[in-house]
Amino acid sequence: MQKMKYILLPILAIFSTIAANGAFPGDETLRYDVMFKWGLINKKAGEVTIETENKADGTFTSMLIGKSAKWADRFYSVRDTLTGSIVTDGLVPLSYQKISHEGGEFKRDIITYERTGNLVNATCDRYHQKKKDKPVIHSQKLLTAEGYTIDMLSAFYYMRCLDFKSMVAGESKTMNIFSGKRKEILTITYRGREMVDNAGTDSECYKISFTFTSDGVKKTSDDLYAWISTCEKRIPIKLQGKLPVGTIKCFYVP
Repeated sequence: MQKMKYILLPILAIFSTIAANGAFPGDETLRYDVMFKWGLINKKAGEVTIETENKADGTFTSMLIGKSAKWADRFYSVRDTLTGSIVTDGLVPLSYQKISHEGGEFKRDIITYERTGNLVNATCDRYHQKKKDKPVIHSQKLLTAEGYTIDMLSAFYYMRCLDFKSMVAGESKTMNIFSGKRKEILTITYRGREMVDNAGTDSECYKISFTFTSDGVKKTSDDLYAWISTCEKRIPIKLQGKLPVGTIKCFYVP
């Protein structure tokens, strides 16, 4: 399950020129079941919880916790925690941290932002331990981008605030995204409306896709898909992505 980091992105995204028509969430806790499907196999592979807490200073904090199920731990154990502080007006990330234990490997990425006009500089500190009996190696990298820039956590709120009502199927929004130690280009494409069956309840949703590229052309992972409810809260109902073997689907747990 090495692509779990991308599955967690939307659960696992505004330029000031982009009109945000979705209602920004208040304090909330969202839970998801992560399902693994391969042929006739369709089992719960893990779960994700996302908590949002608004602050009085015009910011909010977010925490995403993802973990694999016990049976999946035998193949590839995942314990991920993402935290961040984000400015509510414009969804501008201030800081981001990801702590991951995946397949016996430990990583901790800490990103701190500095902005000057349209220029975004970020310091990324990484702590990496390949195995429990190996030393923890610290490295630091400077990331730079021009224009609107988000990270793997603030993307979850960005996608919920897009003005889907004014968009046509096939229309895309492109932005920079800092994913740990590197900068990528994230393209979110609106695919139209679809009905989604979740636990016996049909929900009308906006369908979107996520494309990650290293230079605007070369893909760094398979595309992801998300279905966001058309209701006022814009809750992501379903997310889907490919693995080297099988497919991962995440379903909102009401």
